[in-house]
Amino acid sequence: MADRLELTSNSVEHTIALGKTLGALLRAGDVICLSGDLGAGKTAFTSGVGKGWGALEPINSPTFVFVHEHHRTADDIRLYHLDCYRLASEDDAISIGIEDILAGDDVAILEWPERVEAFLPDERLWIELLVIDDNMRTIEFNAHGVRYSELLMELNKVRSAS
Repeated sequence: MADRLELTSNSVEHTIALGKTLGALLRAGDVICLSGDLGAGKTAFTSGVGKGWGALEPINSPTFVFVHEHHRTADDIRLYHLDCYRLASEDDAISIGIEDILAGDDVAILEWPERVEAFLPDERLWIELLVIDDNMRTIEFNAHGVRYSELLMELNKVRSAS
């Protein structure tokens, strides 16, 4: 089992492509946590995830509305994209429905998950985006739980094959 995978992205387009590869592998109930400084590429990565997952709507930052809900034609599963940067308290997190979102059978992607760590399930995929320079990013994937170890192995296999 793979608990950790580190990749390098040389451009925004590459970051989006890595997200797209991951998005195609996601299934109901998956929780993805995206951590990194402002401008690290979290929303770009998530836009790729949405494309790979099959979102009907374009993915953009939910910074001021906190949560965007996305749909696809394949099934009734939703993709929730949460930006937790502006959440100041646990009450704020509860007010946006974080408990229901994380307890459901939909896919959840959280930017700034450090702000809502008390609500996060033990099993999740934690992705850290680190800025190297204007274009280059290191993307560290850390699996928490068997499902996410398997997901990382699958991601690495698909990525290596392409």
